[in-house]
Amino acid sequence: MQLYLPIADIPVNVLLILAMGAAVGFVSGMFGIGGGFLMTPLLIFVGISPAVAVASVTSHMAASSLSGALSYWRRRAIDPALAGVLLCGGLIGTGLGVWFFTLMRSLGQLDLVIALSYVVLLTAVGGLMVWEGLRAILRTRQGQTVLATRSGSRNWIHALPLKMRFKRSKMYLSVIPVVVIGLVIGFIGAVMGVGGGFILVPILIYLLRVPTSTVIGTSMVLTLFTMLIATVLHAVTNHQVDAVLALILMIGGVTGAQFGARAGQRIRGEQLRLLLGLLILAVGVRFAIELGIQPQDLFTIRETGGGA
Repeated sequence: MQLYLPIADIPVNVLLILAMGAAVGFVSGMFGIGGGFLMTPLLIFVGISPAVAVASVTSHMAASSLSGALSYWRRRAIDPALAGVLLCGGLIGTGLGVWFFTLMRSLGQLDLVIALSYVVLLTAVGGLMVWEGLRAILRTRQGQTVLATRSGSRNWIHALPLKMRFKRSKMYLSVIPVVVIGLVIGFIGAVMGVGGGFILVPILIYLLRVPTSTVIGTSMVLTLFTMLIATVLHAVTNHQVDAVLALILMIGGVTGAQFGARAGQRIRGEQLRLLLGLLILAVGVRFAIELGIQPQDLFTIRETGGGA
């Protein structure tokens, strides 16, 4: 069943896109992440241009984060003050990311930038997660106790000035690293079409020592607003948001997430981290292979925007 995507300007198999949405939704439900790091590459691999893939996935990420954020809000598992400070940096980073996205697109280098960004980010994050997951499994098999990082413990970041009290997380912390982290996550999300939760959650836990009880909900709030702003900016400045594509992905994603959440409850934590690391690493390696393959056409045609 073929459907024409007006913005992507190509016909696609609806069942294939639904299956992709369901598969990414399954992964999202299993690992508790947004899944944008997987959805954007899959769309690119099936022939959708990177610009449309990134811009359309931001709307999908915003929609998928809304229900999760509302659920965590009702359970009082969100730190409003921490989310607000993260958003201060996140919105600035999102604006800078869309500006950089538009600039690279005008120079004809956007596809290369997106591919290189995925190779560097995913191979680094995936490799670290695989290493940590393997170590945790080996320690468990050897009967060693896996010591978790204690929330609230101090490091050099806690000595920075401009401190603020975050009551829900029971922390007294400088706003400087929080704003910087939000800025980086917002920038990455706008350029790569990822919510950044798979990066933000470990940073908040291991670097800022935020309690795990408020981390995921607070991360979802940042993802919701940065992806919403990114969607609006991409639609206004680049006109690359394909609403039809985003809608199909949402339908498949909601369905797959329900089954993924059930499957995730049956797998141990260190095994989940290892599987997620392998998945992230595989996508990064796939992009690296694509960069190394010589294309069939050694030229591209693009609109310059100049006169006749």
